[in-house]
Amino acid sequence: MDKILQLMGDIRVSEFFEINAHTGNYRVVFEKDVMHYLARDVDKIAHLIIDKNVMSLYQKRLQPILLQAASVLCIETAESAKSLEQLPEYVKFLTAHQLRRDHRLIAIGGGVVQDITCFLAATILRGVKWCFYPTTLLAQADSCIGSKSSLNCGDIKNILGTFTPPEKVIIDVLFLDTLKKCDLQSGMGEMLKVHAIDSPQAFDKIAQDYHAIFEDRALMIKYIRRSLEIKKYYIEIDEFDRHERNVMNYGHSFGHAIESATYYKIPHGIAVSMGMDMANYISPQLKLGRKDTYLRMHDILNENYNDFRDIDISTIRFFEALSKDKKNLGQQALALILPDEQGRIGKHICNDSKVVYEICLQYFKHMTLEKINIG
Repeated sequence: MDKILQLMGDIRVSEFFEINAHTGNYRVVFEKDVMHYLARDVDKIAHLIIDKNVMSLYQKRLQPILLQAASVLCIETAESAKSLEQLPEYVKFLTAHQLRRDHRLIAIGGGVVQDITCFLAATILRGVKWCFYPTTLLAQADSCIGSKSSLNCGDIKNILGTFTPPEKVIIDVLFLDTLKKCDLQSGMGEMLKVHAIDSPQAFDKIAQDYHAIFEDRALMIKYIRRSLEIKKYYIEIDEFDRHERNVMNYGHSFGHAIESATYYKIPHGIAVSMGMDMANYISPQLKLGRKDTYLRMHDILNENYNDFRDIDISTIRFFEALSKDKKNLGQQALALILPDEQGRIGKHICNDSKVVYEICLQYFKHMTLEKINIG
C-alpha cells in the first residue's frame, strides 16, 4: 500500500505510485527535498542532461551534486533543441565522456530535456537506463509518465520517437516556484485536457478550481497527482498508443499545427488549450458533438490561452502542419480527437480534410484573432 503524505488539512497525496510498462514497473515519487534525493542519485556512472535555465536558477545547490556526475550536458531548451539535426551533437558529447551501457542518463528539466534524454536512452549504445526529474508543470502533470519520446525533423513536429520507460520519476513542486505565468498555464492546458478526457464532471471540477490551483500548493499537488492517475489508466492499457491512448491527443492535432504556424511562439500546453477549443467548435459542425460542449468549456479554455490570442497565425502553415499530423490516414483523411454527443472524448476519422479546413477558418474568424493571417 502506498505511503500517505499529509498536506494542508484534509488533502492527501501518496508519496509514490507505480506505472506498469513493458520493461517492468517504474515508480513516480513525490519528493519534498529533491536536491537531497538527487545528491544520493548522482554518481560516477550518471550522465546528467539538464535544462540550462534550471542550471542557472539552482546553480548554488546543484554545483556540488554536478561534481559527482560522469558528465553534465546543458541544453538550451528551444524547440530546435529536440530535433534530429541536433542529435549528433549530444551523441558526440556523451561518447566523448565515455558513456557505457551500464551507465545511466538523468534528465533534469521539462519536456524538451525529457524528449532528448528518452530518445537517447533508447538508441545510444542500443539502450541505456534513464530517470527523470521534471521541473515544469507540464512535465510533472503529464509528460513524465507514458514512456514517449518525440523528436522533430525539419519542420515536422514530433515525427520521430520511441517508447522507453524511465527507471523512476521524481516530482517536487519546489521547481514550480520559479516558473513564469505562461509556463504554469501551459501545464494547466494539459491538466484541463486529461480531466476533460476523464469526464465532463471532472473537467467542470478543475475549471471551478482553476484560479485556486495556482495559489494553493497542496491543491496543485492534488491535481498533478489526479492528472497522472487518469493518464496512468490509458498508458497501462495501451502503452504503444494504438487504440485507447489515442484520446490523450485531444487538442494536439490543432495545437501542434498552431505551434508550427506561430513558429513556436505559443507554449505547447497553451496551444493545446486552443486546440481543445477548436476541437469542441468543429465537432458539432461535423455532426459528432453538441454545441453545448463548446460553450461549457470555452470560458476556462479561453482564459488559459487568452494572453496569446494576438499572436500572428499563418493559416497556410497551420494547414500544412495539420496535413502532416502523424495520426492521419491516407491522402485526405484526418484522424481527430473530438467530443461526442455526451461530451466524451474519442477518435474520429474525417475523410474530407477540406471540410475540416473550412470549419477551421470559420473558427479563426469567429474568434476574431486580431492578427490572423488569412492566406
